[in-house]
Amino acid sequence: MIGDEGEQIGVMPPFEALKLAKSKNLDLVEISPTAQPPVCRIMDYGKYLYQQEKKEREAKKHQKTITVKEVKFRINVDDHDYETKKNHVLRFLDGGDKVKATIFFRGREMTRTGLGRQILERLIKDVEPHSIVEFRPRQEGNTLHAILAPKKTAAEREKEREKEAKQKAKLEKKLAQDKDKDKAVPEQKQPAAAAEVEVPTPASHA
Repeated sequence: MIGDEGEQIGVMPPFEALKLAKSKNLDLVEISPTAQPPVCRIMDYGKYLYQQEKKEREAKKHQKTITVKEVKFRINVDDHDYETKKNHVLRFLDGGDKVKATIFFRGREMTRTGLGRQILERLIKDVEPHSIVEFRPRQEGNTLHAILAPKKTAAEREKEREKEAKQKAKLEKKLAQDKDKDKAVPEQKQPAAAAEVEVPTPASHA
């Protein structure tokens, strides 16, 4: 038997344990039914359930839901459009999401699937420092796609951001201190130029 303050009360008959719990307007909760004898605790069960639910809600808030973002390319994509879409891919990966890079072939484009594969392989190479390839380019019907996943976990990205923020704050503090030091140092006065004194030339005696 465990009391409502966590103290060990000892072994007692069930009816006495119930009587003690009621005297404190609390509940008697069996927390280890397989033990011999079973272990019970006096507590506010409603409050306990509320606290457990609150903990679960907080845990869910900190869980990152990984979604798959799709970025579509065309086989005739120009360099500017390619760079724009590549930046979208990098942004999604940095946000912790997976990316499905897709090329959709229309009509006669089906004869140029090799060109589409080259585009996806180029993308994989360009974002390699930030991603892991879950599925290399593969074709399903008239669609070619590859799936990329973030290289860093959410926890690693959070630590990296915290580290960057600390470094930035440290640098700003140092700059502020240097600025204050510059203000505190008084301007040194230049020594006045020595007045020129004309020394009379001694007269020579004939």
